[in-house]
Amino acid sequence: MGAGQAERLISVGEISRHHSLGDLWLVVDGVVYDLSQFAAEHPGGAGVLLQHAGSDATAAYSEVHSPSLIKTSLPASSRIGVLDQTTVTEEWARPPPQAHGSPRKTLEKPPLESIINARDFGIAAEASFSPKAWAFLSSAATDCLTKERNGSVYSEIILRPRVLRDVRNVDISTTILGHRIKAPIFCAPTSMGRIFHPEGERELGRGCQRMGIPQCVSTSCSYPLPEVMDAVEGEGQMMASDGEAGVVPVFFQLYVDKDRTKSERLLEMVRKRGVKAVFLTIDAPVIGKREADERVKSDESLSAPMSGAQAKNDKKGGSLGRLMGNFIDASLTWDDVAWLRKHAPGLPVVLKGIQTAMDTVKAMEVGVDAIYLTNHGGRSLDTAPATILVLLELQKCCPQVFDRMEVYIDGGITRGTDIFKALCLGARAVGIGRGFLFSLNYGKEGVEHFVNILADELVTTMQMCGITSLDQVHPGLLHTGAIDHLVPSSEEHPYAKWKPKSRSSRL
Repeated sequence: MGAGQAERLISVGEISRHHSLGDLWLVVDGVVYDLSQFAAEHPGGAGVLLQHAGSDATAAYSEVHSPSLIKTSLPASSRIGVLDQTTVTEEWARPPPQAHGSPRKTLEKPPLESIINARDFGIAAEASFSPKAWAFLSSAATDCLTKERNGSVYSEIILRPRVLRDVRNVDISTTILGHRIKAPIFCAPTSMGRIFHPEGERELGRGCQRMGIPQCVSTSCSYPLPEVMDAVEGEGQMMASDGEAGVVPVFFQLYVDKDRTKSERLLEMVRKRGVKAVFLTIDAPVIGKREADERVKSDESLSAPMSGAQAKNDKKGGSLGRLMGNFIDASLTWDDVAWLRKHAPGLPVVLKGIQTAMDTVKAMEVGVDAIYLTNHGGRSLDTAPATILVLLELQKCCPQVFDRMEVYIDGGITRGTDIFKALCLGARAVGIGRGFLFSLNYGKEGVEHFVNILADELVTTMQMCGITSLDQVHPGLLHTGAIDHLVPSSEEHPYAKWKPKSRSSRL
């Protein structure tokens, strides 16, 4: 196809005549595509394409796909011209009567300036996110007990304030894997950001750059990594031109694919784009049962460009996590840390999903750079321990690990006091997932406001406890007696001592 043909102006009248399965044209971002050969193979089904056949599908496309996907996944011959804007009528531009995705709720989100704490963002999101977006983000495994305990256990830890200290000037900056950051907070890896904001993880990255904190990009990101990095680097360059700090580090979370060659290619791209560390997820060899997400049908046009996963619905329900997580390799073992180092040479390795002291010691022995205490926000295994209890378990059973590697934690963190408590117990920084996606409801300005709220609360907590920098935190500023009985002392059960036997010995 020649350049002249590619730029052929095509009228609305001509486009409208091609509206059947075997003769299907549509418009995305002003470009006219012939999808006749592709419609039957569309991963989201031909129905959504037929709904927009002969019309402008830009809005529907942009809700679930990155801008580059249609340009890179279709043959050049599919692009047949550009829309003649002079022929567009009000009737033709009107969207189809039935939108394919879940409708937004009728309540409007409150103005950003009315939000005064991190939980307010969740209330606004519940009112304004689509039913599917809310179900996907708010859901957790089975009875959601771990999700609730992640947050509630923090309230059982008592602060021990110190007084008559000079606390006029407070510094909450720290380092993570050698990189200086403005606050001990990072954006945890999250999936499918575009169902919460059109710019998804790109906008999250911009907000994190503005606040001087890292973003960890997920394998299940709704944009390809290069597009996220372009947004992050662009924001950093704008800040540098205004005399502000340069680009803050970006990390990458890896779900290992059953086809290892796909993960190896992904890691090669991660290195080329300047990512500063790989966070290997180890707490989700399979996807937990998230019932609220199962109950709401998925938009089958949703896809994750880096994993290649495609949303669908089946007899079990429509959970995005379960249906889009089938590519994950459940055979991953400790031996695969060496495989990761081989294919990500020079990059720090962080194990994401440690939940016991025993596995923490093993991580130290295999020589990873950091561990990440997380239970996937309660989304993997219900009744797994709250993450702050795991941090206490490390202090009780293997305190030596804090001198050998950095420790991060997430789960249920909604207050500056929560962050302070985690830091006092040895965490270098805290990750937050849901909260950042709630704040994404307001774009990068929402992300900035969210981080500012938590940073302000952290500063106040430090001042009330008599310290002015993070190198002064220590466990003596806390009383954990109300939860100490929940912290294991060893790998063994305190009194049930039997060991598993092979099935063959009982037959």
